Amino acid sequence: MAGNGGIIDEFIAAWGAKDLDRIMSFFAPEAVYTNVPMDPPNRGTEAIRAMIGGFLGMAQGVEFVVHQQAENPATGVVMNERTDRFQLQDGRWAALRVMGVFELRDGKILAWRDYFDMAEAQRELGF
Repeated sequence: MAGNGGIIDEFIAAWGAKDLDRIMSFFAPEAVYTNVPMDPPNRGTEAIRAMIGGFLGMAQGVEFVVHQQAENPATGVVMNERTDRFQLQDGRWAALRVMGVFELRDGKILAWRDYFDMAEAQRELGF
């Protein structure tokens, strides 16, 4: 997929590699990352790095399986329906169904919102 959808494909691949520096290279300095059922939003790359670093630190492996992805080139929005999988320290894979919305400008993520069921997250990931 070309355009912003292709950028999000690369972003997701960086998660699979657990490459925090590469993941962070996709964000604009003023970006906001929100896990909608959790507060507060993570504002700026320092807060985003801390949040993502926590996810990567709890997992031996990470896999985002994208089921559907749509892009609106006029607005810079990419949305995807996916299953985020984390191999936990005990070797078990936990899965979380997610709807993600990405707003991009000039090739960088300006806003990222993930919508998911908090009860499922607690059951699967233990938080």
